[in-house]
Amino acid sequence: MEQDLHETSNDVIETKTRIEQEDGKLVFAVNGERFEDPTVEPSTTLLEFLRYQTRFKSVKLGCGEGGCGACVVLLSKYNPVVKKVESFTVSSCLTLLCSVNGCSITTSEGLGNSKDGFHPIHQRFSGFHASQCGFCTPGFCMSLYSALTNAKKTDRPEPQAGLSKLTVSEAERAVAGNLCRCTGYRPIADACKSFAADVDMEDLGINCFWKKGEPVDVKLTRLPPYNPSDQMCMHPDFFNKTRILNSKTYSWRSPVTVQELVSVLNSSVKDSAKVKVVVGNTATGYYKDMEHYESYIDLRSIPELSMIEKDQTGLVIGAAVTISDLILKLRDEKDVLSHLCSDDMMMFHQIANHMEKVASGFIRNSASIGGNLVMAQRNSFPSDIATVLLAAGSNVSIVSEEEQTQITLEEFLMSPPLDYRSLLLSVKIPFWGVKRDGKSNGSDPKLLFQTYRAAPRPIGNALPYLNAAFWAHVSVCKIGVIVNDVRLVFGAFGTKHAVRAYKVENYLRGTELSVSVLHEAVKLVRGAVVPEDGTSYPSYRSSLAVSFLFEFFHPFINVPYPILDGSCESITSPFLEISHKSGSDRYVKSSILSSSKQVIESGNLYYPVGEPMPKFGASLQASGEAVYVDDLPSPPDCLYGSFIYSKRSLSRIRSVSFKSGSYPEGVTAVMTFKDIPAEGENVGSYTSFGDEQLFSDELTRYAGERIAVVVAKTQKCADMAANMALIDYDYDNLEPPVLTVEEAVERSSFFETPPFMTPKPVGDFSKGMAEADHKILSAKLELGSQYYFYMETQTALAVPDEDNCMVVYSSIQNPEFGQVVIARCLGIPEHNVRVITRRVGGGFGGKALKAMPTATACALAAHNLHQPVRMYLNRKTDMIMAGGRHPMKITYSVGFKSSGKITALNLDILIDAGISVDISPILPSLLLGSFKKYDWGALSFNIKLCKTNNISRSAMRGPGEVQGSYIAEAIIEQVASTLHMEPDSVRNNNLHTFESLNRFYADSAGVNVEYTLPVIWDKLASSSRFFERIQMIKRFNQHNKFTKRGISRVPIVTEVSLRPSPGKVSILWDGSVVVEVGGIELGQGLWTKVKQMTAYALSSIQCDGMRDLVEKVRVVQADTLSLVQGGLTAGSTTSESSCEAVRLCCNILVERLAPLKKQIQEQLGQVKWENLILQANLTSVNLAASSYYVPDGSSIRYLNYGAAVGEVEINVLTGETKILQADIIYDCGQSMNPAVDLGQIEGGFVQGIGFFMLEEYLTDSNGMVITDSTWTYKIPTIDTIPKHFNVEIINSGHHQKRILSSKASGEPPLLLAASIHCATRAAIKEARKQVNSWSNSSGEMELDFQLEVPATMPIVKTLCGLDNVDKYLESLLMDKAK
Repeated sequence: MEQDLHETSNDVIETKTRIEQEDGKLVFAVNGERFEDPTVEPSTTLLEFLRYQTRFKSVKLGCGEGGCGACVVLLSKYNPVVKKVESFTVSSCLTLLCSVNGCSITTSEGLGNSKDGFHPIHQRFSGFHASQCGFCTPGFCMSLYSALTNAKKTDRPEPQAGLSKLTVSEAERAVAGNLCRCTGYRPIADACKSFAADVDMEDLGINCFWKKGEPVDVKLTRLPPYNPSDQMCMHPDFFNKTRILNSKTYSWRSPVTVQELVSVLNSSVKDSAKVKVVVGNTATGYYKDMEHYESYIDLRSIPELSMIEKDQTGLVIGAAVTISDLILKLRDEKDVLSHLCSDDMMMFHQIANHMEKVASGFIRNSASIGGNLVMAQRNSFPSDIATVLLAAGSNVSIVSEEEQTQITLEEFLMSPPLDYRSLLLSVKIPFWGVKRDGKSNGSDPKLLFQTYRAAPRPIGNALPYLNAAFWAHVSVCKIGVIVNDVRLVFGAFGTKHAVRAYKVENYLRGTELSVSVLHEAVKLVRGAVVPEDGTSYPSYRSSLAVSFLFEFFHPFINVPYPILDGSCESITSPFLEISHKSGSDRYVKSSILSSSKQVIESGNLYYPVGEPMPKFGASLQASGEAVYVDDLPSPPDCLYGSFIYSKRSLSRIRSVSFKSGSYPEGVTAVMTFKDIPAEGENVGSYTSFGDEQLFSDELTRYAGERIAVVVAKTQKCADMAANMALIDYDYDNLEPPVLTVEEAVERSSFFETPPFMTPKPVGDFSKGMAEADHKILSAKLELGSQYYFYMETQTALAVPDEDNCMVVYSSIQNPEFGQVVIARCLGIPEHNVRVITRRVGGGFGGKALKAMPTATACALAAHNLHQPVRMYLNRKTDMIMAGGRHPMKITYSVGFKSSGKITALNLDILIDAGISVDISPILPSLLLGSFKKYDWGALSFNIKLCKTNNISRSAMRGPGEVQGSYIAEAIIEQVASTLHMEPDSVRNNNLHTFESLNRFYADSAGVNVEYTLPVIWDKLASSSRFFERIQMIKRFNQHNKFTKRGISRVPIVTEVSLRPSPGKVSILWDGSVVVEVGGIELGQGLWTKVKQMTAYALSSIQCDGMRDLVEKVRVVQADTLSLVQGGLTAGSTTSESSCEAVRLCCNILVERLAPLKKQIQEQLGQVKWENLILQANLTSVNLAASSYYVPDGSSIRYLNYGAAVGEVEINVLTGETKILQADIIYDCGQSMNPAVDLGQIEGGFVQGIGFFMLEEYLTDSNGMVITDSTWTYKIPTIDTIPKHFNVEIINSGHHQKRILSSKASGEPPLLLAASIHCATRAAIKEARKQVNSWSNSSGEMELDFQLEVPATMPIVKTLCGLDNVDKYLESLLMDKAK
């Protein structure tokens, strides 16, 4: 990343390249079209231009930080030095429009579209089922396209037809920086790998191109054809020159010499003008720079700042060189690496490898080396690059008022922050290796260089907890390894900048490496790496420093004595081994994912229901043509809104103002609760349990509460104004806020659960406890929250209509309730409010109630101002206001037999519901619905909904169910630990019989044949080779000290409920069909299943030519004035209910058409569908039918079953957890669409991995969310999912009370991710055993422990022992002493 960079260069170098200066003309191309913009504001980003001033909407705003990839485009520009066009991805949300002067931009629409034909990338994403909500898909497509474009330019052999020069590893890594919340990534990886030259076609997952068992050569021919020579014209001929933009119109300067740059800066300082110096503007993603600048200075036109040159002593890197360009140069054996000794080649290779883990590719492509270093120096940015270059002994060149100086990088970092007249010119990495002629002898020094980082994501796109880089010269002799010189650098651990551990260096210098030396060095490191106060996980970060030092030197304390020949070759160390491969093969990386298996069964009984058809509209989503709310064109005079929210948990609001005393430029109005019409209500959302206010009144009750909405001429103006708002708080005579569930209990602050929703206990708890051989009393668990992280944040557009009406386009899961809230707020009848929802860019429950305030605020502003108003919440605001999953604290007491059979269990659960009731009253029943998956003997409970001064929690995928299922597993693990039994045995002993299932689930259990969990449980053990792998893991753990593996098998039983749902089916003149349903398309494939059901139900008329009727069916957007009682899309069953509503409609239509069909058949024999419909129109048959499906009492609830095996490997030294394999078997009944259900299973499971392993949704002492960006909140990425990901969907037979025997798939699979958490616990247990073997009895760690959720790296490492290195070394010293 890079900052508003102030850099300059060395003496002016005369350039031979012709550069054309353009005054006052910004010229560029988008998808081959020329654009000229004479009036652009220089802070305008490329994304803002594309979305607001062109028709190209595939570029999505996901985060505004460069952290998600939704806005990725391909930028192509002419390089006059090599006389070629260079193409690379950039994050358009950070790229300034003026910086693309003379460039060509390609978006996903530019690759292909519905009119001109989709690109093979679009087709393969669709065919591999790699798009669900689709909001992120265009960004993935562009990342892949860039990789294909650049692979084409390599000198690799030509691939087979239909493939590219891309490798599997490159295909996976091309999209490693892109985020997806829906799919689980596996199908995305398959779509990308299908282009790779080295792909094993057998490894590619389920798709719509070939059938199982077809030969590989046939499979290749069935893929949508890809021809690299068909690349579109990305760079029009009129750009084949370098354009320099210098214009007072734009306040944009592009100096071409260092002197000119210094002159421009000095004059700006004299004029007191605020200047921003830029290269890629990527620092804005981190520092959220919202200041106004009088002038922008672009450094990229100064040749020497973008040069990389080699002299006799080192490599000089211009400050404006991008990170990606430097990586390429550091691996260029024909240029930079030529004639270097192996030591220097090794060091440059290590630096390049580390830099590939900085940010993501589309950020590295524009972020500069100098910018990164200036951020570290001026703003204490936790830079990896500063750490690595400091260890390499780098120097920097600085110019200040035309005086140039050379200083070390360390001196630069320790200097006062650069002022705006001092500029970083270049960085120099010195050569350290010694060229040797002939064979080296044992006394020759050898260069060791290694870098380290511990971060939540293995291959980048995450800031590190700690980074380090170590440089050493060692000599090898017969007595061992001697450290001649050493540099040890640590960074990103809560200090202002990277630092050298001088005390450790001084101690090691000149010493012979041994256990005692390393032990003493470890102690010194722990004292040297001390995070500043306020740094998260300080002890963990210090422990990491010890681990890294240990990893670096440990191989050398095992050198045999005496060394046979005294040569370096006798040392088996990764740091001394340099690959002898040549060319690019040296840098070939292994693939991120391995082969995966998907087993599905499609059925023909209800054709086309049961077919694994691609998701409807997937190609449109990939090309970017699918329309989301923010893609709708803004109506004339449209205004934009942004929320002002409270940063205090409980206080009075005295006033809301701005520094200037008046509205900032561009602001039209600021509306509070006082601006709600007199006849309206201050309501922002509601359920049958209660309301939530739209705005706080005089009292704000929680941090993140909406106080006002700013309405301005642009979204940027609105966001900036909201950010600048000053809120005057008053705390006088107010009680302290209730911020914890314990405080809620003390003050009796609760919400009530309605009696009819209160779950009932099972059995006699006292009797069960009396029968127990063992008891665990008052054990405690704690579970935190989770943020939805839908890719599309909350958004709405409100347009005033005639007769006091309002049309609202909202990304919402419950348009019906949104309509009610808006009508109540405005004080108008509901028929005056029309809410329209076409599709939602990810919901997971967060677009149900939490979407209503955004839509209502837009409607209120539009109503009051008589103008259209739209809002698109920035990611930070969305994260602060989202609420998310319910946190809870659990206390339990359990009794059990010596066999592991549990006899009784009592739960006391305190749920933090937040300030308003939301959907919290349903949590107890949902939680217990999944918790009762085991036979607990007797079960009693006391669940309290605590009302606190925190933001209200809401439904999130599997609300309550995720927590309930996990609590059950945690208790099972605790019982097993107490009895010294394997958890799997305890699980086996407590699985339900059908009799006990009926006792716990009563009416939901169904009939015996439907209880498939025992079959699934046994089948999974066989298909996953569970017991065989247990033995393999035991052997692995016996032979590996610092990596441990664990495995776990986990079942789920979840209870789901069907809800009423409306439907409407209309047949048009040409036989095409239009369908409306109450359910909303969130990415779960609801529309696809509805299309299939419509075709199946209508085909019962049995006309000729109906085989492809599904292609004639279109499902249209939800409209609250067209189809009423739409209800809430949630709970996994809306697809089923919508399908049944449609089937009822079709049955009505078939009944109407049957007499006419019989009449025509008698006359003509054959009856074609189109002819039947034509005659129906001519004879006035009603071809529109509506229905309202209401499930009967016997079928309203049912149980879902599944099981998963998770296997992980943990690094005992760092706490990193790798998910090696996941095996899932899930019962979908008779799946309506196995491909769609498979996507739901995989996506839900990976979202569960996020909850259990990665995602920390944290708040401060006021209850304000502090993990409020892609920088601090980490959802799973392609490198954190299971390496082997195997899923089998079983069709469990016919269930008469189910809708076509189908079962839900959206939420239950998320619960299966607890298997990964339990496997991690097993691995940690093995690590603790290992550490105990190094300890004396007084220092042993308990084998009975709780693993927190999420089990992040610091948590895992802490449980493995923050001092495990010390204990290991001490054990070696003790052994030596013996």
